[in-house]
Amino acid sequence: MFLKTDHTYLRALEPTDLDFLYTLENDISVWHVGNTLTPYSKFVLEQYLENAALDIYTIKQLRLVICNADHMAVGAVDLFDFEPMHRRAGVGIAIAPGHRKNGHASDALQLLLRYCQSTLHLHQLYCSVTAGNLKSINLFTKAGFQSIGIRKDWLRTLDGWEDVVEFQKVL
Repeated sequence: MFLKTDHTYLRALEPTDLDFLYTLENDISVWHVGNTLTPYSKFVLEQYLENAALDIYTIKQLRLVICNADHMAVGAVDLFDFEPMHRRAGVGIAIAPGHRKNGHASDALQLLLRYCQSTLHLHQLYCSVTAGNLKSINLFTKAGFQSIGIRKDWLRTLDGWEDVVEFQKVL
């Protein structure tokens, strides 16, 4: 399998991922990052799964499920705002609670980078990380992403305003 390490692999979404996505998407601790204010229904997620098999060139996004060596879904990695003309996309990673600190995010990001270079032939990726999310900042920095700026008071949270660090990696 091309998108695989010894501990982690990436795969396409399956209809059986409904309950996993429902739990992942309705984790209110990360809603402020995705600009979400309301829960996702299973019906909406079922519709999303029906369209998930469409080509990235058609829907301008791609979500892959991150699985561990035991074939358990532990997270998701997304490409979004896909721009084929400019050969760039945004990237986001979410690891389910209980599966963090196991190296899956790092593995998934490396696999995604390889896929973006060798299959999609992208020129660059970018991401936005809240300034207080040091684990994600370290993840993207270790993967060769460079900080290119800070958006001040960019996200409103329950505790006030939070800055966002913008990252970019030329492949």
